[in-house]
Amino acid sequence: MSVVQQPDGEPAAELSRLEAVSGPTVLRMLLGSQLRELREAAGISPDQAGYEIRGSRSKISRLEHGRVGFKERDVDDLLTLYGVTDEARRAHMRALAQQANNQGWWAKYDDVLPDWFETYVGLEQATSLIRSYELQFVPGLFQTEDYARAVTTLGHRAAPAEEIQRRVSLRLKRQQLLDRPEPRVWSVIDESALRRALGGRDVMRAQLRHLLEIAALPQVTLQLMPFERGGHSAAGGSFAILRFAEADLPDIVYIEQLTGALYLDRREEIDHYREVMNSLSAEAETPADSERLLKRIIRAT
Repeated sequence: MSVVQQPDGEPAAELSRLEAVSGPTVLRMLLGSQLRELREAAGISPDQAGYEIRGSRSKISRLEHGRVGFKERDVDDLLTLYGVTDEARRAHMRALAQQANNQGWWAKYDDVLPDWFETYVGLEQATSLIRSYELQFVPGLFQTEDYARAVTTLGHRAAPAEEIQRRVSLRLKRQQLLDRPEPRVWSVIDESALRRALGGRDVMRAQLRHLLEIAALPQVTLQLMPFERGGHSAAGGSFAILRFAEADLPDIVYIEQLTGALYLDRREEIDHYREVMNSLSAEAETPADSERLLKRIIRAT
């Protein structure tokens, strides 16, 4: 990856455009990626870089992967360590750090948004393509309010009603992605997720009908994995692959767990999950056949 060079007078406008399109999470990833390239080109280890900014190897890793915000002093110290003396480049990267530290709309939900999921929400807002396999639930971007409340209550049985509603509101806010031409959303849903009547029959029937409407959106591809297929490639469970329009950013595989999440970005990991996703798409019903199966499930619900 090459470090982005901006013509004189244009950096601020370009950064504003990037933030408007991608949000602060991707700006952090871009800056982290540029810093990693500079460090490697200078032959400096993560431990050395961490020591320079009064931190550790793990802090450098978090910075380079865009998982945390940037202190301007840390950016300056790292650029000096990496031998970057050009003031225009330093000024550009300081400006990028400032923009990357801005808060996204999801910050107002920080009372119900754990750090590990806040990262995902930021990434989701910046993707050009989301491919996912869901085993147990209808994907969050496709959920009705009542179904989302039933799913949320399952995981937070002791939470007060106000907290449940905050969590549901966050999920519904995320769905505004579907009002945009991007990202494209390509989801394979296991039939088991559609047979599990969360919230009762009426809630589930409304959810299934909503899925039919979602499947008709031009930017959505929906496939169902029927029981009759037996075993298939995604034996390990649900996951999502996020792709970004910025060529400098790798795909990210997201795997959610009960109290945290994994974010995988190594080439061999991404290649493996991409191969599994391709196999799932080939094994699942076509979108047209999936629509017919979904209608049969609705009649049986």
